[in-house]
Amino acid sequence: MVRWFLVAALAASPAVAQPQAEQASNAPPQRTRSVTVYGDEACPKAESENEVVVCARKDESERFRIPKELRDPPSQEAAAQSWANRAETMMEVNKVGLPNSCSPVGSGGQTGCTQQMLRQWYLERKAQKEAEQYPGQGD
Repeated sequence: MVRWFLVAALAASPAVAQPQAEQASNAPPQRTRSVTVYGDEACPKAESENEVVVCARKDESERFRIPKELRDPPSQEAAAQSWANRAETMMEVNKVGLPNSCSPVGSGGQTGCTQQMLRQWYLERKAQKEAEQYPGQGD
């Protein structure tokens, strides 16, 4: 019976013993500021009691550089591409051997070679006419 009394007294004591002022100081801060400082700059002071200022210090040479997280170009993996780009790539890859593909593979591959040669001739002719019309532009 004495054990039960001790257990009950110990269980109730922490709840009764805490004053209200102490409970208010345990409240989380109302505002948190994250600041990056460079070189020997001082970390700014908190403006109020309910504010926490977190400072990250970096080397002075990093001040005007693009952050490392943003320097690398985005991934070109299939998962990072849109569905339309993946479908277009698949169509181009699977075009080999189909009619009008100008490929030595497959039964209809040779039919596109004439179209490809005509397209190339047309672009060369267009470039030649522009060079004659505007001399000195291509130099």
